[in-house]
Amino acid sequence: MLLRGLTWLVLFQLLGTGLNVLLLPMLPGPIIGLLLLFGALLARGGVDDALSLAAGNLLRYLPLLLIPPAVGVMVYAEAIRAEFWALLGALVLPLLLAFFGTGLLMQKLIERQARRRSAP
Repeated sequence: MLLRGLTWLVLFQLLGTGLNVLLLPMLPGPIIGLLLLFGALLARGGVDDALSLAAGNLLRYLPLLLIPPAVGVMVYAEAIRAEFWALLGALVLPLLLAFFGTGLLMQKLIERQARRRSAP
């Protein structure tokens, strides 16, 4: 049962990678495969036991994927410390711009919707 679920996961990742190479080079293959899997699960109406078992077993090892980035941060801690203000500016300023831009856009859309509802 576990093998069947893993086969489905790998199959959708391979389909995504194939579509990435042939048609959509701007999106990563695993993301395309994930979207295809999501569409298949929506069309099917839910997740079967084999896929749930495979995903559960894979999720158990997910924290192991966080070890290499943590080691990278520790190895390059001196370089990060030297460029701290540049990194902070590169991360925080776009975040704040996105927040304020999204808020302004939302306000404009709310005003537009209110005008449409009040117009005869």
